[in-house]
Amino acid sequence: MTLEEILHTRRAVRRYTDEAIDADTVRHCIDLARLAPTSSNMQLWECYHITDPDTLRRMVPACLGQTAVSTAQQLVVFVTRRDLFRQRAAAVLQFERGNVTRNSPPERQAKRIRDRELYYGRLMPFIYANAFGLLGLLRKTIVTAVGLFRPIIRQVTEADMRISVHKSCALVVQTFMLAMTDAGYDTCPLEGFDSLRVKRILRLPRRAEIDMVISCGIRDEGRGVWGERFRVPMDDVYHRI
Repeated sequence: MTLEEILHTRRAVRRYTDEAIDADTVRHCIDLARLAPTSSNMQLWECYHITDPDTLRRMVPACLGQTAVSTAQQLVVFVTRRDLFRQRAAAVLQFERGNVTRNSPPERQAKRIRDRELYYGRLMPFIYANAFGLLGLLRKTIVTAVGLFRPIIRQVTEADMRISVHKSCALVVQTFMLAMTDAGYDTCPLEGFDSLRVKRILRLPRRAEIDMVISCGIRDEGRGVWGERFRVPMDDVYHRI
C-alpha cells in the first residue's frame, strides 16, 4: 500500500476474528518501529510482545475487559524506560564516535566527537537524572536564568522529561501500527488499563511506565470497526502563518 492508503486503512479495531497472525511478522513490524525518531535519539523505550495464551488471558481483566484485548491474537505493550538513560546515552555516544569517524571530514572529527561527548556524556545524564525533584528544580532555575538572555529549552523538570519520553514512545507506537497495517494486520491503541496490574504481569521494574497497550489481530468486519471515522474539520486544526 501507499502511505496514504495505509493511513486511510488503519482503524482502531475493537474486535478481532479468530484467525491467527504470524508472530514473526509482528516482530518485524516492531523492528521497523525502531526507526521512529526519539528525543535526542535516546530511545528510552522497550516493548513486550505477548503471544502466550495464559498471559493474554491475564491481560484481559488488567485492560478492563475490553473486547479489543479479549479477542486479540497478540498484544504488544510499549514501555518507557527513563531509568535506562545512562545506558542509552552511553550506547549512542559509542555509536557516534564511530559515526563521526566514518562520515565526517578528518579536520572536523575531533570537534564533533568532543561535542557528542559533552552532549551524551554530560548533558543527557544531567537532563534525565532524578533526585526527588531536586535536580529538576535546579535545571529549571538554570534555564530560567539563562532564558533571560537567550532562547533556551525550558521544559527540563522531571515531569517535563517524563512527558518527553512518553511523546517519543508514542512516535514508536504509531510507526508500529502503520507497519502492521501495511503487513495486513489490524491494531488498537489502548490507554484504558490498570497500569499496576500490567506491570505485575510483565514483571516490570518500578520506574518503568506503560505507554500504551496495542492489541493485534485481523478485524471482525461486522463488529470490529465502530462506524465511520470522525475527525474535527481541517480548519479547526490547521493554521497557516
